[in-house]
Amino acid sequence: MAAAAASAMLATSVAAHAEAVTLQLKWVTQAQFAGYYVALAKGYYKDAGLDVTIKPGGPDIAPEQVIAGGGADVIVDWMPAALASREKGNMLVNIAQPFKRSGMMLTCRKDTGITKPEDFKGKTLGVWFFGNEYPFLSWMAHLKMPTTGGPDGVTVLKQGFNVDPLLQKQADCISTMTYNEYHQVLEAGIKPEDLVVFKYEDQGVATLEDGLYASEDKLKDPAFVATMAKFVKASMKGWDDARANPADAVKIVLENDASGSQTEAHQTTMMEEVNKLTEGSDGTLDVAAADRTVETLLSGGSDPVITKKPEGAWTSAVTDAAKALK
Repeated sequence: MAAAAASAMLATSVAAHAEAVTLQLKWVTQAQFAGYYVALAKGYYKDAGLDVTIKPGGPDIAPEQVIAGGGADVIVDWMPAALASREKGNMLVNIAQPFKRSGMMLTCRKDTGITKPEDFKGKTLGVWFFGNEYPFLSWMAHLKMPTTGGPDGVTVLKQGFNVDPLLQKQADCISTMTYNEYHQVLEAGIKPEDLVVFKYEDQGVATLEDGLYASEDKLKDPAFVATMAKFVKASMKGWDDARANPADAVKIVLENDASGSQTEAHQTTMMEEVNKLTEGSDGTLDVAAADRTVETLLSGGSDPVITKKPEGAWTSAVTDAAKALK
């Protein structure tokens, strides 16, 4: 009894001294965020002395607003949305970049006659908003195609977070991710050979996705930087584990899916594709890729996503400290 009581007291003491960290995800619980759920489930955060709470996102949740309101310490966000928010005064800083590659695509029905980007003229394209529209708008600016319709421009359909516009032929092309919506189209019965896919990376307009962002003011505190270093190191251990043990990662994701809407088959496919995007990343931001993202966003024609090069929008302080940890 005494030993058990002592053990319980010790566990309580450790928990009481754990550093609390709240992570806000960009979207709902799915394999896109498996690394964080794996780190939580397998005790990597706990081993680092952290008490981590993961908050799922959704269609009505903007991570930038959540962190601005004090609802999170760190968020998962795409760099275009983070930089746009920063220019408006929400001083977000990229502290790590788990996703090394972009998974964003535009998927079109072949029967529309679209074979190359120039064929978008006069077509209807499905686009996600809530900050996800920025890479698309920059791409159209590169192509010098107005997004206001007409024979020389494109008509933008505000796309919900599903693939219905393509299936119902409301749009000629829709926004998809390599790891999610593209496979939803296939699962709906459309064959790959009946589709034409344009990857943003292949078009030279890819922007950085799924980075970790914290508030500039909080990063002035060395103690917070140290906490974030522990968080990043444990998170990347979770991502390494997800690549090494994808079936386990899928199981963990499904266990954390409170909605119960995810299927094992779809999450397994998603995990395979997401692992391709994180492979080779230790969380360190590729500054050249960040610079390319900035240049892409600045070249948005008469209405660019950002109007000037940002200063202080990313830091290596957290990942440098994470590498120094044992």
